Amino acid sequence: MGRRSVVVLYVLALAAVVVAVDILFFRHHFWARLMVNVGIVLVFWVFYLRFLQAR
Repeated sequence: MGRRSVVVLYVLALAAVVVAVDILFFRHHFWARLMVNVGIVLVFWVFYLRFLQAR
């Protein structure tokens, strides 16, 4: 699988996790949802830098 395919799948996984958490847990809590979404994006970013970034 090419590098571009891996990145596209990674971004799709990020979007799926954010949407699922929003719908399942934080539907009516705007600020909590915003903070959790930022946290999820930061965690995905750290994993990307640690495991997927080319060295």
